[in-house]
Amino acid sequence: MSVSKSLPTIAFLGIGLMGKPMAGRLLQAGYKLTVWNRTPTKAQALTPLGARVADTPAEAVAGADIIITMLEAGPVVRQVIEAALPGLRQGALVIDMSSTRQSEAQDLTRMLANRGVGFVDAPVSGGVVGAEAGTLAIMAGGSVADFARAEPILAVMGRPVHVGPAGCGQVAKLCNQMIVGGTLSIIAEALLLAQAGGADPVAVRMAIRGGFAESRILEVHGQRMLDRNFLPGGQVKSQTKDLENVLIAANAAGVQLPVTELVTQIYRSIVDIVPNADQSAALLALERLNSGKRLGDAPDKLP
Repeated sequence: MSVSKSLPTIAFLGIGLMGKPMAGRLLQAGYKLTVWNRTPTKAQALTPLGARVADTPAEAVAGADIIITMLEAGPVVRQVIEAALPGLRQGALVIDMSSTRQSEAQDLTRMLANRGVGFVDAPVSGGVVGAEAGTLAIMAGGSVADFARAEPILAVMGRPVHVGPAGCGQVAKLCNQMIVGGTLSIIAEALLLAQAGGADPVAVRMAIRGGFAESRILEVHGQRMLDRNFLPGGQVKSQTKDLENVLIAANAAGVQLPVTELVTQIYRSIVDIVPNADQSAALLALERLNSGKRLGDAPDKLP
């Protein structure tokens, strides 16, 4: 695809499980992309699509209009952005699509504003499937003007919604992860109870779909649990980190979240055992609590 001269140039930092398909969609849409990743071979996988690979974050962002980060956690985001600072030009816009804390996003906003650089926190939900399809839910925090600059680029990767000032994208993502984590846990409980009670869990899932219990999570992850397919889309370690951040945000806001506290304990119980497994591995945590009870007889598919 030919690149329009009107399109901004983009640096994409973090070519991992989610970053690779997200960057790939931008390349397919005609954006000129320079990519960087701590493990260079992951970034080099995008060269057939036209990406230029940089050796350092500072080299990647040099001359870029837009810088997108998709990294593991807040401290890593800050570390990479600080490494990129020598190459950042005044007037550039940083869009952090990682899942971090609200306070971390606010700190980055202030740091970059002092250098004349805009900032939008735009975490996502939808997993690798959503990243590949360009259907991610994108929750953006930042000024109205900065969001307006970011929106056309974000729209290539999914459905961006402006939810408030800087840091509010992270609050929205935490709300999303509360619902995801809680729903995964209760679906695991429902399917295990169905089997333990003598019902066919496959048929039970089919029976309740279409009623008020229907959800995308029941559709996708309910089937994953039945298949015992825990190869990652989302990961246990990421879900655990997000839930820990929910509790930190709740404490800062002065609210109690008793259900989320319980769900967080469930994920804590397996994060050191299957950190890279799909978040539907909440089922494994439940089975550990119920010795001798297991959903189905298929072997576990684990990373």
